[in-house]
Amino acid sequence: MMNAATALPAPTSSPWLDSPERYGRISRWLHWGMAFLLLWQFVGMGLRLALGKTPLVSFFVGLHASVGLLLLILVLLRGAWGLSQRARRPPHDAGLLGKAAALGHGLLYLLMLVVPSLALVRLYGSGRPFAWFNTLPLFEAGPKQEALMAPANAAHGLLAWTLLALIVGHVLMVLVHRWLWRDDVAQRMIGRVR
Repeated sequence: MMNAATALPAPTSSPWLDSPERYGRISRWLHWGMAFLLLWQFVGMGLRLALGKTPLVSFFVGLHASVGLLLLILVLLRGAWGLSQRARRPPHDAGLLGKAAALGHGLLYLLMLVVPSLALVRLYGSGRPFAWFNTLPLFEAGPKQEALMAPANAAHGLLAWTLLALIVGHVLMVLVHRWLWRDDVAQRMIGRVR
């Protein structure tokens, strides 16, 4: 028989899983991987607006649809992972600021789903074939379908720039937490700062 003195120690939390104090490795890798891919997308579109058609712009924009589909897959994975870790994750602060943070994160997730989904439907409706990263054929050429293209033509760009504005706000709030309020909210996703 085991008594309290000889009981096995409680298992320590895994660095891969979220905890109330920090996000685990999987959450952080998904976050920073998506941040890099979103940066890629916005740099490419910014260069396109600033420079027009150049070889540099073609390099970025030529991968725009494939990177967008990768982002869509990652946001679905990240959402599923977040739901599986929901009870373990660091909580939002109580009060109005916590509610604003939860709303901001919800809008980020919503737009990260809607923006690439619209573009994918538009690409399918364009009638052009699509091979993911020019290797994996996802659909063949077909008839052009304006009804599938119209929603993305109307909203994809506007919602994408709205997403960028939310991302900028997100980054600004991280900086406020880190440098003005000097709390540890940023370290939850960044990790330890040495």
